[in-house]
Amino acid sequence: MAHILIIDDESGIREALGDLLESEGYKVSVAANGREGLKCFRENEIDLVITDIIMPEQEGIETIRVMRKESPDAKIFAMSGGGRIEARGYLELAMKVGAARVFEKPLDVDILLTAMREILK
Repeated sequence: MAHILIIDDESGIREALGDLLESEGYKVSVAANGREGLKCFRENEIDLVITDIIMPEQEGIETIRVMRKESPDAKIFAMSGGGRIEARGYLELAMKVGAARVFEKPLDVDILLTAMREILK
């Protein structure tokens, strides 16, 4: 069973996405920001990280950079609903720093699950 780490500052998204992935048979860990996410990533064998971009304490771009530096083969998805700029700008930057796939919020769960199955083969 693949272990998925969800990093998002919105508790509703962590819970909803976590419940969905658990119902699909995945083991799920959650973190409220990049700092917590990195701690979990370092302490567990994580098969896939799904991280938000705009978060307090440590945002997603920096989190992706650190994960890539520490684990170049890490599988990372990024998601964003936008912020000071529209979501696409943040997601393009996430791809440049190492996200394998990017998704705009609100998420299309069918597209997300298909991408997860492909990357976790």
